Amino acid sequence: MRSARSLLAATAVLALAVGLTACTANNSPSNNSAQNAPKVEGTVTVFAAASLKESFTELGKRFEAAYPGAKVTFNFGGSSALAQSIVSGAPVDVFAAASPATMKTVTDAKLTGQDPRVFVRNTLEIAVAKGNPKHIAGLKDLGGAKTALCAKEVPCGAAAVTALKAAGVELTPATYEQDVKGALTKVELGEVDASLVYRTDVKADAAKIDGVEFPEAAQAVNDYPVVALGKAPNANGAAAFLGYLNSMDARRVLTDAGFQVP
Repeated sequence: MRSARSLLAATAVLALAVGLTACTANNSPSNNSAQNAPKVEGTVTVFAAASLKESFTELGKRFEAAYPGAKVTFNFGGSSALAQSIVSGAPVDVFAAASPATMKTVTDAKLTGQDPRVFVRNTLEIAVAKGNPKHIAGLKDLGGAKTALCAKEVPCGAAAVTALKAAGVELTPATYEQDVKGALTKVELGEVDASLVYRTDVKADAAKIDGVEFPEAAQAVNDYPVVALGKAPNANGAAAFLGYLNSMDARRVLTDAGFQVP
């Protein structure tokens, strides 16, 4: 009887020892990815296309909540102008462009630490005043309307040229704007009847404008590449931000904004 009790006691001690060893192993630094991950703190500077403003502003808040020591600073604008600023020496950690063509300005200058990757896609819509008072139904209706387009050298302008060519429409706009927000504002202020902008911008401004879809938009889809700069002042922050963009949380924010995620 005594030997049976001794065996039971020994078994219990062995089980306890195994359990404690497992707990210790699971909580050790070598098995804790959070402890092994590079520390993310300080300012993360992101240059991003104007059409990313609403979604990236939200993503910045969520990123800062996940990394309390980090602060994301954004510079939104036309991709071409942002690319030129980077080439001219602006200190930037991450660049998100609205087209591969504008990203090429930076990669050709050998300023990226890695190959850019496409993280979202966007298409065009016709932005009109609420209620569509001019009854614009497609690109062919823009010939009789006062219209704003993005400048041809910026991604939204290049996409507009492609779409108009596909529709066989020749258009002389009332104004060319340097980024998509400028073209959208012209409609908001009533200075033009319509503008060609991204569907994400129409969705973000739905309280003030309406959007008109058109079939030729499928031939002018813009890929949005993103990359960390090779000499990023905050390399850990840049890597963490790129990683976050690939998360399910970030993808949800981007798709809710109207972007297509590859």
